[in-house]
Amino acid sequence: MDRMRRLRKTENIRRMVRENHVRRDELIYPIFVTEGENICNPIPSMPGICQHSIDRLPKELDMVAAAGVSAVLLFGIPAHKDELGSGAYDENGIIQRAIRLIKESYSDITVIADVCLCEYTSHGHCGIVKNGIILNDETLPYLARTAVSYARAGADIVAPSDMMDGRVKVIRDALDSEGFTDIPIMSYSAKFASCYYSPFRDAAHSAPEFGDRKTYQMDTANGREALREVAADLAEGADIVIAKPALGYMDVIKDISIHFNVPIAAYNVSGEYSMVKAAAMQGWLDEKKMVMENMVGLKRAGADMIITYHALDVAKWIE
Repeated sequence: MDRMRRLRKTENIRRMVRENHVRRDELIYPIFVTEGENICNPIPSMPGICQHSIDRLPKELDMVAAAGVSAVLLFGIPAHKDELGSGAYDENGIIQRAIRLIKESYSDITVIADVCLCEYTSHGHCGIVKNGIILNDETLPYLARTAVSYARAGADIVAPSDMMDGRVKVIRDALDSEGFTDIPIMSYSAKFASCYYSPFRDAAHSAPEFGDRKTYQMDTANGREALREVAADLAEGADIVIAKPALGYMDVIKDISIHFNVPIAAYNVSGEYSMVKAAAMQGWLDEKKMVMENMVGLKRAGADMIITYHALDVAKWIE
């Protein structure tokens, strides 16, 4: 008889043979930064998560540093929106100012700046719109301009999330031409048109005013297409790829890990976070056990790093 239980006999033995581990330096914590002063707006659909004005950002960053989380992913909520999303590439924009604050006062924290127009456009779409159509090639210069602006402010990594075709190459060329050859691109390569994003759109005020994002984000029924997206982004100069959402798409993460020797980030998105939080608040499950099981599951699927709103709690639980 093959007695598999021998290696499950005690907690010490189970730890010795454990195949996957979650480390604090693999966690990335998303932060929503908003215009204004003395603002810490709780997001009702995301218990425990707030929008922070820049003057209140140090309090949040102190918790990030204390938890041992080494990277943050920034999303901006501007005071003004327009059809061209000009707040995204404003040199004195909300994210540019947040980046400068972090790099001046928290130099050990890696700053990843999300590159997209949806939070900044009056119509809420990720690209330039004309006659109700989201234009691909016309959007690319604005994304490149945004990425360069973030790099100029001090971002360590730029992360295009728009899902426009060809945007990685345009961003890479723009960064290189401005002397930012050492800035990595963390591309949202396999980003699906998912209903799991709903709480995020509450947090970032980024819901589209018309239609949906299915003409540029991936069909949730597709898997092989994700490999084509990853291959295209890597050919254009991506250094890290993101699969988003995470829990319902572990097969995609696994396929990427099998086919490509490249760092993979799994984005444990807002809806996945909120479902666990809601169930835990009802007493239906043990939050710590469920979150840690999800984190280990993502590592088992092939993720090298995890973007998650649970990051600060996970870091404490690991400790």
